Amino acid sequence: MFDLSLPSDVLAPMLVGALLTDNQVTLRVTEVEAYGGTKDPAAHAWRGPRPHTMDLFGEPGTLYCYRSHGLHTCGNIVCGATGLGSAILFRAGRVLAGTQAVRSRRGEVPERRLASGPGNLGSAMGWTLADSGRLFGTGGLQLERGEPLGPVATGPRTGVSVAWTRPWRFWDAGDDTVSAYRPSPRIVPGRYDW
Repeated sequence: MFDLSLPSDVLAPMLVGALLTDNQVTLRVTEVEAYGGTKDPAAHAWRGPRPHTMDLFGEPGTLYCYRSHGLHTCGNIVCGATGLGSAILFRAGRVLAGTQAVRSRRGEVPERRLASGPGNLGSAMGWTLADSGRLFGTGGLQLERGEPLGPVATGPRTGVSVAWTRPWRFWDAGDDTVSAYRPSPRIVPGRYDW
């Protein structure tokens, strides 16, 4: 297992290549994004605990799920100090086991797209909002060490309009499941762009 007490930006590149298992599916993580909790204006935790973000403030190793655009369930692993709200978003992965289960959830899409993008990854894993609050290492939810195919690259987070210059997106430069970078159309230069 990983040292989940580490800050998200330190732990995140170590998760590229990790093996993520749940609901009959195992994938190799190929892309993640770090969020620094209450100290990061791009994080869900920025404004402090709210009813829908309580799991984000749980102990390290908690799965925090949220709904993106009202459609997709995305998953994060809480890390750092309990109560800080720091987490790492799973953005993409390559399915290694459970392809039939993933196809039943995702349909007939190209193999490289089965878990490419955080919403697609959440769907491939079978996550719903009810999964938020589960602990890694229990109930079949596992995160184990693995190796990326290529070097780990870093750059700005996708779709973030504040603190957008932080190079807290990490991906496997040797894997074609990595999602495309899309800057937010709402970026305001100078607004939390440290």
